[in-house]
Amino acid sequence: MPKLISIIVFVCIAIALQACGAYSFTGADIDYSTTKTVQVNYFQNIAPQVEPGIERDFTQKLQDLLLNQTSLDLVTNSGDLVFEGEITQFYTAPITATSNSTAAQNRLTISINVRFFNTKDPLKDFEQSFSFYYDYEGASLLVGSQLDAAIDVIFERITQDIFNKSLANW
Repeated sequence: MPKLISIIVFVCIAIALQACGAYSFTGADIDYSTTKTVQVNYFQNIAPQVEPGIERDFTQKLQDLLLNQTSLDLVTNSGDLVFEGEITQFYTAPITATSNSTAAQNRLTISINVRFFNTKDPLKDFEQSFSFYYDYEGASLLVGSQLDAAIDVIFERITQDIFNKSLANW
């Protein structure tokens, strides 16, 4: 009788595991049998206020995220998955004021328009704007390493949002 119970438990566990299907720790929903490559085209900076080098940094950050969270190979053309777009906004605005009518806190906002093409499943194609911000003290200037850190925080969030929208189906 104990042997029969062990067999039943084993069969139930096997069925439960089979029902779960493939699972990815990154949440990526990719059919690796048909999808092998990803292409990230250079994101141009067309924002009215231009911060030099952020287009290169963003493109690299998106490539790194896709390489680290998937098993896809990065290619420069004819990718199974293609990301392209442009940086459309880069601006700082006050978000709170002091009694002296000066900014108590400022917000750096970056928006990026993304076009995603899935050559294996065109129903998953989309074009969408992704945006995020970084708040800082109004009395300080966001320059040098502080600006770099703020941009890094913003790009981290935007690239993860792009990943979730395009490959995690969230």
